[in-house]
Amino acid sequence: MDKDKIKLFKNAIALIGLLIFVVVYLLIMRIVPSLQTISQTTAEYKNQSSILAEKERLLDTKKQEVLKATDTNTLKGTKDMYKPLESGLDAEGIVSAQFEDILKLLKANAVKTRSIKYEYNPADDPFVKGAGESVSACTLDMQMVATYKNFEGFIKDLYKHEHFLDISKIEIIPYEKNKTMLLINFKLKLYAKKV
Repeated sequence: MDKDKIKLFKNAIALIGLLIFVVVYLLIMRIVPSLQTISQTTAEYKNQSSILAEKERLLDTKKQEVLKATDTNTLKGTKDMYKPLESGLDAEGIVSAQFEDILKLLKANAVKTRSIKYEYNPADDPFVKGAGESVSACTLDMQMVATYKNFEGFIKDLYKHEHFLDISKIEIIPYEKNKTMLLINFKLKLYAKKV
């Protein structure tokens, strides 16, 4: 009977050993692909991180180049004041061509004007004070209606305008009934050299 118990005990040990082997084998078969996936993901992460770092470095370099170019262009590209072709014009006549350009920009960007008030050669303007009779100025006090995008286009076009002008006030209020529309109070000064 002891032999039967020993044989049964050996068979149980062998069965438990086989069961442990199968469990370990299955675990290894599950873990090894996961470890390989983790290893590949880690390698890909390191690769993408180095690519990102290189692109960020290039972007910083380009930003600095653009800033240097902008500073250089700003210094080189100071805008001249408008100079009319005809001489002997009054302030209204001198600034009228520039005002016409502003109206074209408003129309091109679908910005609607509700009202425009004019003031020629305002006494408080530093250019008018300092330049005396050689400069004419016109302050345009405009109330406008536009979408955000259209107003942005108008501002960008003003920035590109070839002659010197001064934006002295921008007040933007979203329209209460339609938040995509803006009510804009905008003050712009146009300058021209007298001929």
